[in-house]
Amino acid sequence: MRRVHYAWMQHNRPVHLDRSELVDLTCELIEIDSIGGTPGEQRIQEHLAEAARGEGWEVHTWAIDVAGTAARPGFPGMEVTRTQALGVLARIRGAGGGRTLLIDGHTDVVPPGDRDAWDADPFLPRLAEVNGQPSIIGRGACDMKAGLAAAWQAARMVRRSGIELRGDILIAPVSGEEDGGLGTYALIEELARSGITPDGCVVPEPTNLDLVPANAGALTFRLRVPGAAVHASRRSEGVSAIEKFVPLLAALEELEAVRNAKVDPLMDRWPLAYPLSIGTVSAGDWASTVPDLLVAEGRLGVALDEDTDHARAALEEAVAHASARDPWLRDHPATVEWWGGQFASGRTDPTDAIIETVRRAASNRIGCDPEIYGGPYGSDLRLLTGLAGIPTVQFGPGDTSYAHAPNEHVVIEDVVTCAVTLADVIVDFCR
Repeated sequence: MRRVHYAWMQHNRPVHLDRSELVDLTCELIEIDSIGGTPGEQRIQEHLAEAARGEGWEVHTWAIDVAGTAARPGFPGMEVTRTQALGVLARIRGAGGGRTLLIDGHTDVVPPGDRDAWDADPFLPRLAEVNGQPSIIGRGACDMKAGLAAAWQAARMVRRSGIELRGDILIAPVSGEEDGGLGTYALIEELARSGITPDGCVVPEPTNLDLVPANAGALTFRLRVPGAAVHASRRSEGVSAIEKFVPLLAALEELEAVRNAKVDPLMDRWPLAYPLSIGTVSAGDWASTVPDLLVAEGRLGVALDEDTDHARAALEEAVAHASARDPWLRDHPATVEWWGGQFASGRTDPTDAIIETVRRAASNRIGCDPEIYGGPYGSDLRLLTGLAGIPTVQFGPGDTSYAHAPNEHVVIEDVVTCAVTLADVIVDFCR
């Protein structure tokens, strides 16, 4: 069995990472088809709760009141139907007097999409070379089961080393991140009820082993464009909702350009820091009828530190102004609905202890300072910082360009590096 040696000694023995064990754990998680809103989402939570008990960790589970939680004024939204969800919190207690580290990782994944675009079953994990690098392929490999497995393995390593920590390690697998953040929202409530206040949090989302202390937000919207139905042979006597969508789409493209004209320095690396995109379009119910309604659903990027109400107002005003310029839409304006995931932006002070701890550990492992930048996507970071006031940074293996894509994969060496780095973080932060 190949072993990667760890850099510090305990009782004159090297502490090592079991590479095969880490790969097996990642594959084990990928095999559970934990698509949001399906039974697999509950099953992987139960699986990890039982696995944590097998490690000898304290495990607290609770049934999340989905309906009650979703009714809260600050609930971040949901895009799939759920009747149940399970909260899981594993705790490794320290001797006392040290800082508490929370590791928060989502277990839900997006659907695999067109299965013919995959080389094999998306939930059959396999090892293969991708771009010349040994990798793990499968839905959730990158986003973010490898990162969660790396954090889990890091906690194992520290426990097996015999090092005595003063602070606690908390590992929270959470559901529902992909469509809003149900699991982390419920976790924050549970931590408050339990009187637990983490001093810092690492979310091992895919960052290419860089540090992401900030995220843009993302608001899901639905646009309804009215028309007037008529037989297609009398097209000129009706109004096509599809044609009326064209000036609205142009107005949204113009809005996107305006909102990206000047961005926060943390977001400079992205060609589009705050994208505005249309994801689905549906119109008409008969080929020979002029469509009287078009429904488009999309996603509006929220700038760092921007209030979500301000972002919503900007899109609503753009739609209203475009409607006012069109003779038909002036009297039959398009309407905007806000539904599904409502991700605010969020950030952690770059001088906070958790960021410096991760930066130092990553620099030692990688051999150079990791880049520090903001992500153009929403994540649970904004709930942890905004609702709970927990300083949070994202750090994990994988490239987000492979997340949600066919043949999603993660480079094994990056998963290994992440695990040993997080072990360093645990020792440094909690000792």
